[in-house]
Amino acid sequence: MSQHGVGPRAVTRSVAFLTAGVLAVPALAGCGSEDPAGKPLAAPDIQPAGRDRIADGGTLRWAVDSVPDTLNTFQSDADATTTRVAQAVLPSMFRMNASGRPERNPAYLESAEVVGTEPKQVVLYKLNQQAVWSDGREIGAADFAAQWRALSGKDTAYWTARNAGYDRIQKIERGDSALEVKVTFSRPYADWRSLFSPLYPKDVMASPDSFNDGARKKLKVTAGPFSVKEVDREDDEITLARNPRWWGKPAKLSEIVLRTVPRDKRAAELAAGTLDVAEIDPSAARRITVAARPRSSSSPLMGPGADRSAADALRSWAVANGTDEDAADEETVARKKLRKAVTKYTRQQQALRGFEVRKSLEPAYTQLALNGAEGPLADERVRRAVARALDRKELAEAVLKPLGLPAVPVGSHLALSGQAAYADNSGALGGQDTKEAQALLADAGWVRGGPVKEQEKKEGEKAAGAEGERAGSAKEEPDDDGTYVVGEDNKAHGRQDPADHLAHDGKQYQQPAQGGAPGAYAPKGTAAPANREAVPLAKNGKALTLRFVLPSGPGSQTLRTVADRISRMLERVGIGTDISKVSDESYFKDHIASGQYDLALYSWPATAFPATDARPVYAKPVPAADGSLNVEQNYTRVGTDQVDQLFDEAVSTLDEGESRSLIRKADSRIWAAAGSIPLFQRPQLIAARKNLVNTGAFGFGTPVYEDMGFLKKGAKPAAGPSAKGSAAR
Repeated sequence: MSQHGVGPRAVTRSVAFLTAGVLAVPALAGCGSEDPAGKPLAAPDIQPAGRDRIADGGTLRWAVDSVPDTLNTFQSDADATTTRVAQAVLPSMFRMNASGRPERNPAYLESAEVVGTEPKQVVLYKLNQQAVWSDGREIGAADFAAQWRALSGKDTAYWTARNAGYDRIQKIERGDSALEVKVTFSRPYADWRSLFSPLYPKDVMASPDSFNDGARKKLKVTAGPFSVKEVDREDDEITLARNPRWWGKPAKLSEIVLRTVPRDKRAAELAAGTLDVAEIDPSAARRITVAARPRSSSSPLMGPGADRSAADALRSWAVANGTDEDAADEETVARKKLRKAVTKYTRQQQALRGFEVRKSLEPAYTQLALNGAEGPLADERVRRAVARALDRKELAEAVLKPLGLPAVPVGSHLALSGQAAYADNSGALGGQDTKEAQALLADAGWVRGGPVKEQEKKEGEKAAGAEGERAGSAKEEPDDDGTYVVGEDNKAHGRQDPADHLAHDGKQYQQPAQGGAPGAYAPKGTAAPANREAVPLAKNGKALTLRFVLPSGPGSQTLRTVADRISRMLERVGIGTDISKVSDESYFKDHIASGQYDLALYSWPATAFPATDARPVYAKPVPAADGSLNVEQNYTRVGTDQVDQLFDEAVSTLDEGESRSLIRKADSRIWAAAGSIPLFQRPQLIAARKNLVNTGAFGFGTPVYEDMGFLKKGAKPAAGPSAKGSAAR
């Protein structure tokens, strides 16, 4: 899945709305002629080409983050590679189109529709008569029924991660023919299209043993354009082979090899010729973009030694040829290493000329999460003040503008631009307003320049920093992703940041001598205290300083860049941040899920079924039987009964327009609660061989694996907006 502050009258109004539980919901779009859902901000960039231009055969080597622990998407340890394999080898009744909306998959379905609502909702699926499993058996009602029983939640022997929707089914039976499947629901279910995608064969779903273990390491029976040929855990790769029983258009590729390659190694692997396509970070994208430019064109210096000035080079030569033999020998060795590194880098750049960067926006957004369970952020006024201190447009531009992607802040927690349920509901919280943020903080009792007692750190605070680097607010870092050079803001404002580390040691901040003491009387004309706005707020002897937890891995530089900017924005309204960088492995499990943070940045995927999929993310936490708090996936611990009720109503109506309206109302209330602040849609950067087509940055759309392949010699891709994908390159 932000903003800023006003005078006493505005404070009174804000508090009245908050304490009364009243929400001023902006007029929901849909009342006029314009669709509030809009269009996707960026098109897919996959180098489209007709099948007649694609060579038959070939192996596509595709980088992934890991070989998954399970091939069963319904288990808790399934990951993105699990989903990718399932898309290529298993049936899906519906798939996502380029606008992130579900559409019938004709390879498996002739039709699917609600044929009855009284007394029960009944959905009739008519299957493609050619659809068969790889063992020759027809896909039919027995497979649907086995999956329903496994995922219904009635048999706890099945180790399922979720059962949403399946728990509403009353029965599944064969229709008038073997090609018809009739599903009767015990309660109305708006998101019925989310079910049976993917669909596993009854052999996998028939018993707890086969469900729990049978599909973890292999899939014997499949029904897609590809099948699982081998899962090689020693070499960390999965090989998918063309399915000879596939009834649709045959796959152009003979094989797809999904190889585990760390993100910081992918540029080198691409240059070495061991990969054909890989998701990459901004620094690798910049390398490939520079490599593709004509050699005569001016381009920024990159690679080993690029930061050496002429003076550095002259100094190095002087030392290497100087009279100090030890220093000369050491410098000579260093110069040889540098020349070797430059030669290697130059070779890699030459090889990277055969690739291009295809870019779009991921169906996911990055949010700022505010932990409302305890501490200052348990007060809704403080959360709203944090949100209104943020310039979300600036944050989106910092990440997306250098990549040539649309820098538009996300306006919904529950959908993205172009999806049916999308509407910009951020007005329920309000835009950036520093004065309003300050007024909210003042009303909550936080006073600028108040006395601060020395505080003992809580156990959780120690844990937050023990595994990674502790940093003050807005600590500078090297810019390795080209999105933003940290520290430039301070130069632009012509000041340093003396409040960067305020109150971290529990001591009251003292203004520089020339500025005078806060609150002191001074003769008329005396200069105001220096940097007064940077003094943090305090309450009951404690400074307003929030723990900002971030991952420390090499792929997290963009998050750290965004965090630096957020810290400076919060500082302007008197909120300090104590940044803790922790290992990627512990970031989510030990900090986000366990609530050991005040502020954090992480992403949620978009869904075409928010009434089902987003409910556990925003459900009001409830006490469990053992006294703990059951938060489901609501890691901000902020929720309301009204939001829960709106989700329940949205998922239970079969009127699609009414369901969308209810989802938008729920989103407005989520904005108002200020538990999480959507920032920007994540960039999707894919390096691909120039002759690889129908593959790349898919955006919302589900990949069509049978159409992927390499161009025939002399053939060119189709013309169109995503044929080049380089408008933003």
